[in-house]
Amino acid sequence: MTELRVGLIGYGVAGAFFHAPLIAATPGLRLSAVVTRDPARSAEVSDRYGARPVSDPDELWDAVDLVVVASPNRTHVPLAEAALKAGLPVVVDKPLAATAQEARDLAELARERGVMLTVFQNRRWDGDFLTIERLVASGELGAVNRLESRFERWRPVPKGGWREVGGVEEVGGLLYDLGSHLVDQALRLLGPVTSVYAESDVRRTGVVSDDDTFIALTHASGARSHLWVSAVTPQLGPRFRVLGSAAAYVKHGLDVQEDRLRAGLTPDSPGFGDDPQERWGVLGTDQDNHPVRTEPGAYLDFYRAVVPAVRDGAPPPVAPEEVVEALSVLEAARRSAAEGVTVAL
Repeated sequence: MTELRVGLIGYGVAGAFFHAPLIAATPGLRLSAVVTRDPARSAEVSDRYGARPVSDPDELWDAVDLVVVASPNRTHVPLAEAALKAGLPVVVDKPLAATAQEARDLAELARERGVMLTVFQNRRWDGDFLTIERLVASGELGAVNRLESRFERWRPVPKGGWREVGGVEEVGGLLYDLGSHLVDQALRLLGPVTSVYAESDVRRTGVVSDDDTFIALTHASGARSHLWVSAVTPQLGPRFRVLGSAAAYVKHGLDVQEDRLRAGLTPDSPGFGDDPQERWGVLGTDQDNHPVRTEPGAYLDFYRAVVPAVRDGAPPPVAPEEVVEALSVLEAARRSAAEGVTVAL
C-alpha cells in the first residue's frame, strides 16, 4: 500500500517532539515535507526523517496527501482552512480554534469538501486516563461523582514566547493550552456540561496570558469536574483524583510519553508507554486500597486511526463536533473568569 505523504507545518515543540516522531512511526504514513524557516530545524528534518524542508505552507498543497498543522495557535484556523480548500485532509494540534464558531465553520468546510478534519487531543491516550476509562467500564469505581484533574507545574520564572506574552489574539495562556486537554477528558468521561465556573489569574511578572486557572464544570449527569492548570504550583497535587460511589482512584505524576518523546525515544519501541510500577495509582478507600496497573500510554493510536480515516472514510480519532463542544466550555470558562459569573450552557 502506498504511504500517505504528510506535510507538517511547524517544527517547534509540538512538531518536533510530538507529531514528527509519531508520524514517522505510523505504518502507512511518511513525513514528506516540513514547513520551517530555521536552518538548524531544516537540517534536522532532512537528516532524521528524510523530509524536505520548505519555507511556505503553499508549497505543500500540491505535494502531500495529508496536512498536519502544528504552528502557533493563531494560525490554526487560516492554515486548516487553506488545506481543506485545497482538498486535503487535516490534523490540527489543539486548540483547533479560538472559538466554537470558528471550529464549526472548519467542520462544515471539511464536510463540504469531503475530507477528514481531526484534532490532536493526544491526552485521550495518556495511560492514566485510559486506566480511568477502564475502571469506569468495569464498575470498580461505581458511579463517578467528581473528577479532579490537574496539569500543574512549578515555573516561577517565565520562559517567554507567545504562549505567555502573546495575549488573547495569540490564543495563548493555560486555559486554551493545557485546559483544552482537561476539558476534553472531562467531557469524554462524564458527558455534556450544563454550567461552567472559572477563576483565572496572571501570577508572574512579564506574563500577559493566564498562568493559574481553575475550572468547575457541572455535568448533565450531576457529576462535577474540578480542573486546575497552573505554572505556579510549588507542590504538585495528584494528576487525577476520581471519586466514585464505590471507590476512588488517585494517581500522581504525568503520563510518561511526553518525557520519552523529548528524550528521543521512538514511540513504537517496546515499553514506550509503560508506567513504572512505583508510579501506579491507588484504587479503593482509606480502609481498603491497592495499587492498580496503569494502562500503557498510546499516542501512536491517534495516527494509526488517521490512516483509515483518510483512506477509507473511517471515523477520525477525534471528531470535530467533540472539539466544538469543548471549545464552547472553554469560551464559557473565559467569560466566567472575566465577569465573575457562572455560565449556563
